[in-house]
Amino acid sequence: MPRPPKSILISAGEASGDYYASLLLTELRRRWPDTQFFGCAGAHLRDAGLRPVIRAEDLAVVGIAEVVAHLPRIYRRFRELIAAAAREKPDLAILTDAPDFHFRVAKKLKKLGIPVVYLVAPQVWAWREGRVKTMRRIIDRLLCIFPFEEAFFRERGVPVTYIGHPLAGRVRPRLTREEFFRKHNLPTDRPLVTVLPGSRPSEVLRHIPPLVRAAELMQQGRALSFILPASPHCGTALFEAPLAGSPIRAIAGEAWDAMAHCDLALAASGTVTVEAALLGAPMVTFYKVTGLTYAIGKPLVKVPFYSMVNLIAGRKIVAELIQDDMTGERIAAEAGLLLDGSPNRAKMKEELAGVAAALGGRANASALSDGGMDAIQAAADAVEKVWERSE
Repeated sequence: MPRPPKSILISAGEASGDYYASLLLTELRRRWPDTQFFGCAGAHLRDAGLRPVIRAEDLAVVGIAEVVAHLPRIYRRFRELIAAAAREKPDLAILTDAPDFHFRVAKKLKKLGIPVVYLVAPQVWAWREGRVKTMRRIIDRLLCIFPFEEAFFRERGVPVTYIGHPLAGRVRPRLTREEFFRKHNLPTDRPLVTVLPGSRPSEVLRHIPPLVRAAELMQQGRALSFILPASPHCGTALFEAPLAGSPIRAIAGEAWDAMAHCDLALAASGTVTVEAALLGAPMVTFYKVTGLTYAIGKPLVKVPFYSMVNLIAGRKIVAELIQDDMTGERIAAEAGLLLDGSPNRAKMKEELAGVAAALGGRANASALSDGGMDAIQAAADAVEKVWERSE
């Protein structure tokens, strides 16, 4: 039996990846209690005990044009992380999401002779497929979380394992609907709309104005409650000015409760739409970037949908209001189709249940001799195999 690794570098650049990596760290620490872990950490990884060399919050920028102003800071953090890797010589590395940053990290790690496991496959099946060539050179094992990804990468020569989605089986509310409504003084006789503008300040500030307009329009002729669970990256203070005088109220966290107990979610396209699907929340999705980023990126996108929910289903389940289509009027119109006992709402909930089942991965694989495995256990198994092969 091989010795446990002395140290492992873990790096996550976004809120969702930080959470997934923290779950994997916890499982690896259970298996290898004496192994040291360090790297690029967000709040979840820090809470799980990763020693931070740099903070993930410094990398949380989205968009082609938007990132330019932050390049000097990002490059400094990159150099700090690589210097730590060269100094501490970890036995292996686990990189999570954020491919523009982590592909560069992986290249340097490979030169240092450090095996690389990549958790959460970059969406090269959607755009910039040419990056697959780089992935073949720099990644020892790719762990993908969506069911359609495994065949795509295997056919292109990338060593890949489908583990299922880390959130499947984990996403659940902490409070009952009654407890949640009582805690936040929400009237029980009116529908609740949960507003999910994103996890990064830059995207949130672009999304808030049309969301406020939509809330104002949606309230005409009906009584509604609106709640916005602020992400750790943003905090409630960010919303004080943008939401002043609006029907939307920001709270600190509690996103899963807010989604589980809402009648409708207004959700920025991204991981939160997967969470909403797992919680059965009918939704309208949206996203907006700067005009320059959209002009550069749109010709490169090769998939028929932007929302992961629709991509997993292979058809349009939820409305997608992208860029110029993201207006208060359009959001309110789509929301109106899902409120007030609409049959559209019941149909969407049924289809979201199918998406949730598809995300179970190995957790739902009855053919496995052990009755199925959790995605994080599957990820830890893959990490162990990479370590065994490198010994």
